[in-house]
Amino acid sequence: MIFRKEYLLMMVGLLANSIGFAQSRMEKSFNEDWKFYKANNSTFFTDFENGQKYFENQGQWTKLEVWEDITLPHTYNKDDMQKDRNFFEGKAVYQKTFRPAETDKERRTFLKFEGVGAVAQLFVNGNYIGEHKGGYSMFVFEISNSIEYGKDNSITVIADNKSTKDIIPINHFLFPVYGGIYRPVHLITTNKTNFVVTDQAAPGIFIRQKNVSSKSADIQVEAKLETREKTVQEVELSIEIKDNQGKTVETQKYPVKISPQGVTYVNETIKMKSPHLWDGIRDPYLYSLTAKITANGKELDAVKQPLGIRHIEMIANKGVFLNGKKYPMYGVTRHQDREGFGSALSFEQHKEDMMLIKEMGATTIRLAHYQQSPQMYALADSIGFLTWAEIPFVNRVSYYENDNAKQQMVELVKQNFNHPSIYIWGVHNEVYSKTADEQVPVLSRELNDIAKTLDPDRYTVAVTGYNVIDRQENLSTDVQGINHYFGWYGGKIEDLGPWAQKVQKDFPEYKIILSEYGADGNIDIGKEEVEAPKDVISGKAFPENYQTETHIQQWAAIEKNPIILASYLWNSFEFAVPAWNRGGVNARNLKGLITFDRKRKKDSFYWYKTNWNPEPMIYLANRRDSIRTHKNSKIQLFSNLPKVQLIVNGKEYQAKQGVNSKHWVVDNVELKQGENKIQAKGNSGSEVLTDEMTWTLQ
Repeated sequence: MIFRKEYLLMMVGLLANSIGFAQSRMEKSFNEDWKFYKANNSTFFTDFENGQKYFENQGQWTKLEVWEDITLPHTYNKDDMQKDRNFFEGKAVYQKTFRPAETDKERRTFLKFEGVGAVAQLFVNGNYIGEHKGGYSMFVFEISNSIEYGKDNSITVIADNKSTKDIIPINHFLFPVYGGIYRPVHLITTNKTNFVVTDQAAPGIFIRQKNVSSKSADIQVEAKLETREKTVQEVELSIEIKDNQGKTVETQKYPVKISPQGVTYVNETIKMKSPHLWDGIRDPYLYSLTAKITANGKELDAVKQPLGIRHIEMIANKGVFLNGKKYPMYGVTRHQDREGFGSALSFEQHKEDMMLIKEMGATTIRLAHYQQSPQMYALADSIGFLTWAEIPFVNRVSYYENDNAKQQMVELVKQNFNHPSIYIWGVHNEVYSKTADEQVPVLSRELNDIAKTLDPDRYTVAVTGYNVIDRQENLSTDVQGINHYFGWYGGKIEDLGPWAQKVQKDFPEYKIILSEYGADGNIDIGKEEVEAPKDVISGKAFPENYQTETHIQQWAAIEKNPIILASYLWNSFEFAVPAWNRGGVNARNLKGLITFDRKRKKDSFYWYKTNWNPEPMIYLANRRDSIRTHKNSKIQLFSNLPKVQLIVNGKEYQAKQGVNSKHWVVDNVELKQGENKIQAKGNSGSEVLTDEMTWTLQ
């Protein structure tokens, strides 16, 4: 399959309510010409009439004179949260002036936010519009009745990323909740008769699939319609499906009466013959589905969504089956932040992450531990990653988070419902109780019920950090996720295999995912011997070679144990953890296979690329463990070639296979004093692949 840039960009354009899709609905960027100031955790207020800001300093009210001009996305923690635990946590103010067209007075106007960390309050011309709690989901407010058309209007957003007991996640311990309007904002205008925009920022249509096969598929479309006209609107709802070349393959039209009271729900089914199936990384074929409202030949509103037709089944002790064929679940995880940028990332940066993951050969991705940018789900659709989406009910409980957890579960499902890449909804990660009667199991059951009621066709999963299958917190969902770092937070690297065999014996009918595994590895620390760190909580040296050895052995064990239906290494990229000071880098989780700045790939990256990506390759491991003291050393390399050779200072060695067919080892290689040139060679057809490194014997 050839992955074309043009195809990717076209598919990303299928994001909910595509920008400027039709004249009936206009969606414009609202990201330029903002002003910003940080409130420094002071009490403050705004004199909206005079346009002045004041903050309290030791009992005195001081006028704020200095604003910073910014463009969204923006976070006020891009530096401090990546240094140490002394980061700013609190309020900041964003303000923008805009002039809506006089002609829009007879239309409806909305502001759509893709993400604000973590609480957002919206004011229009000094009037309080509303509040949204949660730093990772989208939200929409209608402002039609609060703006003056043809005049300048003031938009003010107060963002607050202070951790609280009633908003998940309730702390910054496992990852930072960056403050600010860190994802794009959109200005949406529609006619008075339209698809619902304010349903938790959902697209207004929900696409379900039934009876899917290569012969036929039933595509069910639920549309939510409303009107602000004073009379019943007699309209025509049309549903049009186009192939990936833009050719119309199905069209259905239905007469609908839209009541001016409440919301009008319409459910229709289109039967497709011989559909081209969305087949994951093997063939991520996407149709588009457009729903339109017309009256008297005039288009009133239109919504365009991606359509990937597929059937997914998880069978205990056998695997994941996509369209009836077993699908290789080569899984990675991803946090959204990046060195020097925090979480305020561009589309190009999201795309770069996904292309690095694709290069590794991954087929499935866990977007942890929160709802990520809508661009990420669109990219997953077009690349073909089966995707795990989850809410940030993670790490700790306060017993005050129930309402917000339920809200974020609804938002996650509704906002991402139409993405074909998503196969499973996550309800929690590493939250615990002593009995099945306590808050966590009860809330987990309620979260699972929300997900299954809204979307009965997808799986649900809950995750425990114990290597115990039948924990009371985890039994409410379809699938049990196990986070366990064998050889890191206890035990030995080689314990994973025997654990999986015991699970297979004791729980053969359970659907099990190894949702996290791995070890920290500092790419700048080389070491000759492979040794487990004595203290993984406060240790200051985490050599890369232990991480490499962990992944070598544990992937070999995973692929031999079918009870593990899918596995997700932790993590694709290093990420910030303000509360940590481990492994030689402050405020950093070093379990990533790629450095925080995305510039360097660790040995483990190439290990998985060798195992997962069919592209012929050869790679010498332990290249940064270059200072040696033993004359006789073991050299290992990764290659998916049928035969490889090792040449050390001109002497040939025949490599033998190690833990699997991609792992090659040469024992007792004799080094000379000083520099040693090491070369690996292998044939791929008529092409000779090579890799080189230098070790120094002291």
